Amino acid sequence: MTSFLKPENALKRAEELINVGQKQDALQTLHDLITSKRYRAWQKTLERIMFKYVELCVDMRKGRFAKDGLIQYRIICQQVNVSSLEEVIKHFMHLSTEKAEQARSQAQELEEALDVDDLEADKRPEDLMLSYVSGEKGKDRSDRELVTPWFKFLWETYRTVLEILRNNSKLEALYAMTAHRAFQFCKQYKRTTEFRRLCEIIRNHLANLNKYRDQRDRPDLSAPESLQLYLDTRFEQLKIATELELWQEAFRSVEDIHGLMCMVKKTPKPSLMTKDLQLIASSVVLAALSVPPHDRTHGASHLELEHEKERNLRMANLIGFNLETKPDSREMLSRSSLLAELASKGVMSCVSQEVKDIYYLLEHEFLPSDLALKVQPLLNKISKLGGKFTFASSVPEVQFSQYVPALEKLATLRLLQQVSNVYQTMKIDNLAGLIPFFDFSVVEKISVDAVKQKFLSMKVDHMKNVVIFCKTSLEADGLKDHLASFAEQLNKARQMICPPDRKQSKLGALLPTLSEVVAKEHKRLLARKSIIEKRKEEQERQLLEMEREEENKKLRLQKVNDEAEKIRIAAESDARRLKRIQKEMEEKEKEEAQHLLEEAKRIIAGKGKKHPPIETANLSRQALLQLTLMQQQKERQDMEKKLQKLAKTMDHLERAKREEAAPLIEAAYQQRLVEERILHEREQQLEVELSKQRHAGDLNEKERLSRMIGNKEIYQEKVVSHRQAEINRLNREREERITRILQSRKQEREKMRKLKYFLQVEEERRQKLREAEEAQKREEAERKKKEQLERQAKLDEIAEKQRQREREIEEKAEREKREALLGRPTEPALRPYEPPARQLESGAAPAAAAAATSGAGKYVPKFRRGGADATRAPPPEADRWGNSSSKPDGDRWDRNTSFGSGGGSRSSSTWSSSRVSRDRQ
Repeated sequence: MTSFLKPENALKRAEELINVGQKQDALQTLHDLITSKRYRAWQKTLERIMFKYVELCVDMRKGRFAKDGLIQYRIICQQVNVSSLEEVIKHFMHLSTEKAEQARSQAQELEEALDVDDLEADKRPEDLMLSYVSGEKGKDRSDRELVTPWFKFLWETYRTVLEILRNNSKLEALYAMTAHRAFQFCKQYKRTTEFRRLCEIIRNHLANLNKYRDQRDRPDLSAPESLQLYLDTRFEQLKIATELELWQEAFRSVEDIHGLMCMVKKTPKPSLMTKDLQLIASSVVLAALSVPPHDRTHGASHLELEHEKERNLRMANLIGFNLETKPDSREMLSRSSLLAELASKGVMSCVSQEVKDIYYLLEHEFLPSDLALKVQPLLNKISKLGGKFTFASSVPEVQFSQYVPALEKLATLRLLQQVSNVYQTMKIDNLAGLIPFFDFSVVEKISVDAVKQKFLSMKVDHMKNVVIFCKTSLEADGLKDHLASFAEQLNKARQMICPPDRKQSKLGALLPTLSEVVAKEHKRLLARKSIIEKRKEEQERQLLEMEREEENKKLRLQKVNDEAEKIRIAAESDARRLKRIQKEMEEKEKEEAQHLLEEAKRIIAGKGKKHPPIETANLSRQALLQLTLMQQQKERQDMEKKLQKLAKTMDHLERAKREEAAPLIEAAYQQRLVEERILHEREQQLEVELSKQRHAGDLNEKERLSRMIGNKEIYQEKVVSHRQAEINRLNREREERITRILQSRKQEREKMRKLKYFLQVEEERRQKLREAEEAQKREEAERKKKEQLERQAKLDEIAEKQRQREREIEEKAEREKREALLGRPTEPALRPYEPPARQLESGAAPAAAAAATSGAGKYVPKFRRGGADATRAPPPEADRWGNSSSKPDGDRWDRNTSFGSGGGSRSSSTWSSSRVSRDRQ
C-alpha cells in the first residue's frame, strides 16, 4: 500500500496511471487512499477523488470496489457534508445508466446493419450452423455480449445505493429517487425477476428499520415528509407491478401500504386513497366484452412458428441432431369464464348504466332484426365517457372510445349469429341494412374470420346476391388432407413391419462424407487448442484474483480485530438495554391482560347473560385471549344457523314459484311457434320474388360492365409497373445504405488501428527517453562519487603528512626539553636555527663569567645567564608547564624563543600551522 502526504498526490498518481493504460492500478491506488484511516476528515479534494473513483469503477464494472468506497466515504462525510455523498451517488448512477444505454444503442445499430435480405452474403456457414444448433439468433448473442453485462452492473448499482442509503434520515429523498429509478428500469426492460427482488429488498429495509430503533441516523416515520416519501415509493411499486402484470406482487404492495399506515397510525393524503370503482369496473367489463366471442386455437403468428419449426427440423436432420418436438399445452382463459367471474365477483353492480345495458344486449338478448340499432346509440354514449384515475394505476387515464371498434365487431358477430339461427338464406342488401357500423365488404371479412374459427356457418353467393346460413360444416374434416394422412399412416405401418437397420444406415451415410468428417475433426482440434489457451489465461487471471482476495481478507481481518473491541464495549450497553426492554414488555403484557379482561366482561354484560365472576389474579393474558375467542366463535355459530334457516325458506319459496309458472310458459311457447311459422312462410314467398327481380337486374349490369374489361387490364398493368419500379428503387437505396455503413465502419477500424499504432510508437519513444535520462543520471552520480573519493584521498594524504610533521616537531621539542632539564648542550645538528656570531659573542662573556664564578658543574638559571639582565629579579613562579597553560606545548614553545628571534618566529609559525590542521580534521 502506497502512502501519500496529501490526497492530491494520490489523484495525480491515478491520472498518470490512467494515461498509460493502467486503470486497475489507478483504481487500487484510490481505493487504498479512501479506505485508509489517515484521511478521516472531509475535504473538497476527497470529493474529486470519489468522482474519479466511481468513474473508474463504472468503466471497469467493479461493483464491489464501488460499494466499499461509497461506504467509507459515507463514514467520512456523514456528520460534516452529507450533500457531497449525495452528489457522488448521483454521479455514480448517472454513469451506470449512460453506459447501459450506450450498450443498448450499439446492439441496436449492429442489428440494423446486419438486417439484409441475403444472410449468406454477410454470414459464414459456421455462423448459420451455430444459429440452428444453439437456437440463438444474432440479436441474442449481441445482447449477451454487449447489453447483459452492463444491465447486470446497472442493477448492482441500484442495489448498492439502496443498501448504503437505507438507514440515513438525511438522504431519504435520494433513497426514494433511487427506488423509483430502479422501478422504471424494471418496467422499461421487462425485468420481472429483478422487480420481485427489488420489492423484497425494500420490504426488508423497512422491517430492519422497525427492528433496530436505537440507531442514531434512523429515519422517523412519524414525520409527515418521511411518511409521504415511503408511501409514494409503495404506490409507485404498485403501479409498476400492475404494468408488468405481476398481480401477486401488486397484492403484496397493497399489503405493504396498509401495513405502513397501520404502523404509523396516520392517515395519508386523500388523493392516494380514493378509488374510482365505477370507472375501473366499466373499463374491465368493456375490455372483457371486446374479446372476440370465438375461441382462437392459435395466435396470429402460428403459421410463422410452424414454418420455423419445420425449418429447424430439416436442419436437425441434415446435421444428425435429435430435436424433440413438444406439444404446446398452454391453456388460454376463455371469454365466457372471464365474464362469469366478473359477474360472480359483483363487478356488474359497479359499472355505469350504459355499460350495463350494452352488456345485457350483447350477451343475454335475442334481437336478430334490431340488435345493431339498439346498440348504436349506446356506443355513441360510451365513446364520450372516460377520465383519469385518481390512484396508482398502470394507465393514468382511460377513454372508453378505444373499445368502440371492438364492440361494433362484437355486435356484428352477435347479429350474424342470431340471424343464422332464424334464417337459412338472406339477401345481402337486407343484411347490410341491419348492420349500420360497416360496409358489407368489412362485414364479409369479419364473417370469414368467424367461419374460419368455426363460430359461424355461412356462405356468400354474389351471383345470387344472397347469404346462405348452413348448419353443417363447409368442408368435412375427414376429407381434408386425406392423401397426406394416408401417406403418414402407411409410413408408420411400414416402419413397424420392417424396422430399419440404424447402424448400417448410419455407417453407410458416414462413409461417403469421410473427408468432410476429417476436416471437421481438424477444425475441432484447432478450436480445442484455442480453448485450452483461453483456459490457461483464465487460470492465470483466477490466480491473480485469488492473490487480491487474500490481500482483501487480510484487510478485512484487521478491520474485524479493530471492531471486536467496539463490539465488546457495546455488548454491555446492549445487555442493559435488553433488560430494560424486557421489563417494559412484562408491564405491557399486564396492561393488555387487564384490557382483555375488561373487554370480556363488557361483552358478557352486553348480552344480558349471567356469567360467574372471573378471578383476575388467576388468569393470564393467554387465558383471557382464549376466553374472548371462544365467545366470538359462539356468536359466529349462532349467526350461521340463522342464515341456513333463511336459505332453506327461500329455496322452498322459489321452487313453488317455478312450479306455478311452468304451464304458462309452455302455452306461450306453443302460441309463439304458430305465429312464427306463418310469418316465415309469408317472408319466404316474398324473398323468392325479390330474388328473381334481383337476378334479372344483375344480368343487365353484367352486360353493361363487360365493356370495361380492356380498360381495367390497362390500368392494372400500369399500377403493377409503377409499384415494381418503386420496389426496385427502395432495394437500391437499401443496398447503398448498407454499403455506406460498412464503408464507414471499415474507415473507423482503420482509424483506430492507426491510432493504436501511433500510441504504441509514442510510448516506445517515451520509454527510450526515460531510459536515456536514467542512464545519464547514473553516469553523473558515478562521476560525482569518483571525484568525491579522489578529493577525500588527497585530504587524507595531506592530513597524514601534517600529522607526521607534528610528530617530528613534538619529538624534537621533547628531546630539547629533556636536554634543557639535564643541562646538556644542544647538539648543533639538531638545532633548527643558528644565531648570528655577533649575538653569540656578546652573550658568551657573561655566560663564561657566570660559569667561572659558580663553578663548572653548577646549574645557572636563565634569568642569571645574561650580563645586563643578571641583576633582574626572577620572574614570578608559574605552573609546571609555564604561561599558566595546561599543556606542555606552551613551555616548550617559550624555550624555543630563547634561541633567537629568527628561531622563535619559525617555531611559532610551525605551531600555528599544526594547530590549524588539527582543527580542520
